[in-house]
Amino acid sequence: MKSGAAIIDITPTTTVFMDGMIREQKSIGVHDPIHARALVLSDDHDATNSFVIVSVEVCGLSEAFCRSVREIVTERTGIPIEHIILAATHTHSGPATVGYFNPVEEEYLKELSQKLIGLIIQSVEDMLSAAVGYGSGQENSISHYRRLLTENNDVIMNWEETPPGKSLHSLGKSDPAVGVLKIVNPSDPKEVHCILFNHAGHPNVMSGENYLISADYPGVAAQLLESKFKTMAMFVNGAQGSVDIDGLKHRDWEGVDRAGTALGKAAAEVVATIVPSTEHALKGGYINYSVPARIITDGELTWAETMLQSSSGPMHALADGVGDDYKALLYKKLHELEADNITIEQTCIAVGDCAFISFPGELFTEIGLQIKAASPFTHTCIIGLANGLTGYIPTAKAITEGGYAVDTRRVDAAAESIIIEHSITLLKQVYEK
Repeated sequence: MKSGAAIIDITPTTTVFMDGMIREQKSIGVHDPIHARALVLSDDHDATNSFVIVSVEVCGLSEAFCRSVREIVTERTGIPIEHIILAATHTHSGPATVGYFNPVEEEYLKELSQKLIGLIIQSVEDMLSAAVGYGSGQENSISHYRRLLTENNDVIMNWEETPPGKSLHSLGKSDPAVGVLKIVNPSDPKEVHCILFNHAGHPNVMSGENYLISADYPGVAAQLLESKFKTMAMFVNGAQGSVDIDGLKHRDWEGVDRAGTALGKAAAEVVATIVPSTEHALKGGYINYSVPARIITDGELTWAETMLQSSSGPMHALADGVGDDYKALLYKKLHELEADNITIEQTCIAVGDCAFISFPGELFTEIGLQIKAASPFTHTCIIGLANGLTGYIPTAKAITEGGYAVDTRRVDAAAESIIIEHSITLLKQVYEK
């Protein structure tokens, strides 16, 4: 097997609008640089048998942006577009690459596109013989199931204050798994070429009150691993749509360091146990299908129109979540688009008995756990926010309960079962190759 890895600084050089939260203004500086990291794997000299994973320290990347980058990389390298995964880490302190709540930074996106293309090509050109190993561990302190049920049967998020003495019931559980792929020099296994690590979480320790660019806690974890193992370490997020950091404490730079150090140490423990081999087979697959879009009800549309008539000016800045003004605008937009199904693309890359399967959005953690449980691979990692952004994918059960991500979803309740079915089909197809 051969591998190539490279890293590039993608920190904006000017003030920019930021993604992830509703903010009043552009950034005012940089707390820590943000990066993009690329890993290319191939089992021979044929580009058609090569696979690419890119980790980008931004909140999200649109399907159109990803496709444009992937098409150019395919044209210049011969690597099939279906074999290329561009994944956002989902930091909520990065430049506005999608424009969730503020204008998209178009000039920054143009620069980012060229940087990512160059990064992947460099990784291809730098490919060396490699041995690969994989393993998994756990980190339980960072991610918490964020959907809570109150005594009044209302669903609130774990960043919302509740009256003293009122009990809350968690509606689910987090996924503590930390999956790791370790690539080394086969002649000298102590020489690590790259570490790829995966964990499901929300990198929004710094709330919407932060105006400094940052990779948040995954950036700290990557730097810890890079320092310890003298190599490049790249983070890819998981099925994190229903988990979050503790929304009511440690929302500061010390909290970023605490969470990042915890994740980095957990990944480092796994790295230390992995024994790479040159015998693991590299294979992959791709699937394309659609899920039905959400239909905005007459009642939701009437509410949205009433809300918009009574509000004026820009959306109110919030430390976390969204307000009724945002939801009203979203409902109007979804009503206009509701006839369109939503296309889903997924790529699976497997090394031996370890599989990475991409998804273009924020799967609820429960869905990710179901896919992992049914996977034929011993180790299965979901790469969320990859090659596009369909938004939140709640479970059908969660949709009946309500709550933030349910209110702001784009998909119909049927999406859960369709996605699970196709994901398992793809995993089985790759496993049986």
